[in-house]
Amino acid sequence: MKRALSSAEMRAVDQLSARYGVLPEVLMFNAGTVLAQEALAHASSRGQFIVVCGTGNNGGDGLVAALALSRANRRVFVALVGDAQTLKGEPRRLFDEVTRAQLPLGKASDQVEVAPGDVVVDALFGTGLSRAPAAEYAVAITQIARWRAQGATVVSADVPSGLQSDTGQIFEPCVRADATVSFGLFKVGQLLEPGQSACGVQRCADIGLPAPALAAAQAPMTWLVEEADAKAVLPVRRADTHKGTYGHVAVIAGSDGKSGAAALTGCAVLKSGAGLVTIAARSRALSAALAHAPELMGHALSDAGPLGMADFDGLAQLLEKKDAVVIGPGIPRGPETADLICALMKQFAVPWVLDADAINAFEGQAGRLKGLTSQVLLTPHPGEMARLLGVTTQDIAADRLGVARRLASQIGATIVLKGARTVTADPVGTCFINPTGNAGMATGGCGDVLSGICGAFLAQGVTLPLGAYAAVYAHGLAGDLRVTATGQLGLLASDILQGLNEVWVRWKR
Repeated sequence: MKRALSSAEMRAVDQLSARYGVLPEVLMFNAGTVLAQEALAHASSRGQFIVVCGTGNNGGDGLVAALALSRANRRVFVALVGDAQTLKGEPRRLFDEVTRAQLPLGKASDQVEVAPGDVVVDALFGTGLSRAPAAEYAVAITQIARWRAQGATVVSADVPSGLQSDTGQIFEPCVRADATVSFGLFKVGQLLEPGQSACGVQRCADIGLPAPALAAAQAPMTWLVEEADAKAVLPVRRADTHKGTYGHVAVIAGSDGKSGAAALTGCAVLKSGAGLVTIAARSRALSAALAHAPELMGHALSDAGPLGMADFDGLAQLLEKKDAVVIGPGIPRGPETADLICALMKQFAVPWVLDADAINAFEGQAGRLKGLTSQVLLTPHPGEMARLLGVTTQDIAADRLGVARRLASQIGATIVLKGARTVTADPVGTCFINPTGNAGMATGGCGDVLSGICGAFLAQGVTLPLGAYAAVYAHGLAGDLRVTATGQLGLLASDILQGLNEVWVRWKR
């Protein structure tokens, strides 16, 4: 996995680095050097460079890059944004060196002509930005956008200026970079949308941060999941096994008009290695769900409205000797549904996956889920998360990682907050950001498939949060593999089931 730092963690690492003998000016020199190398990689042989610098340390990185490009005999124009009189420390010294070297120096508003092959280096703001750029900074970002529209390539230093580096949210105006070189480690906001898209092609460069300084800031940690991490979670099937070895999953899902939710979930369980799956639903919905695949088994519930306490005995009979439970996709939710779920979870201490209307049943009552059983996974999309917490979807979007982390800690469960760059958070605050998936997966039923994969992994003995982030990665990868044949517009949830076959072949599982 690749680790990502918050702005506070990055400040702590910078401060600790000096204690371990790596001075700030050394880190700035290293950062500026790799920034110049990145800029050169995107320029034509005769391309010019416009280096737009702020007055902080990020601007200092840009000044180092400008000097390095000049020493490489390239044409460089330095645009300083802010009052040069406020420069202090190493940025002040570097600015004086730029002046002595007689590099062309001006403002971002100067009418510098650019063409394809030229590179604009964005070194305005670093990781600490907490409000929208204004005044001459906003003017500079707007000018960078104009240069990009005229054909220049934009390379950002550490994070694009205007990006909130902890949440992935972008202020306006914000630089839209073609490439971003991250110093030392990725920053959290670079890995979340819409920040990830604003970064363009991302590269993480070693600038000499000492390992003890990085190790000192350990909790809560944020990680970018890689394919090897997800693959390593899944057990290799032994020759001397049978269907009982791989678990029996109970899927409580489906209702009239929503039998497909139960079928997709159940089929995803089987496609993800579980030995057996039994779907529980009202009889008419159950019959429709079972018609989708002969391998699905069924447990009929009485035909009596929404799920409630009257269903307890029937479901308790089903859940005996089951290895995992998935509940929620397409269920008939009612006023007693949350009571039923709580009662079942207290009696059956197996891994539980709560999705869709099983989450909606706890609208504004997230605290009721605390401590019900040790292995609980919630898989909300932003709307379901907002209802659960009694907030708006805008509140969720503003800090997806923070929201997931706080809820996981509050109720002692693992949270998979779905969406572009799905976030998995465990009860101790560790977060895992998923890089797979595509916009074609924004269609009905895809979440049902994910809940089925999660249930299958848990039934096979994979613990949380490993089973959650591995399922999320496999689900997204299945969508990515199938979209090459369907296009994003044509991708269906059932295509992802087919894509899972391709994932397991790829992973030799």
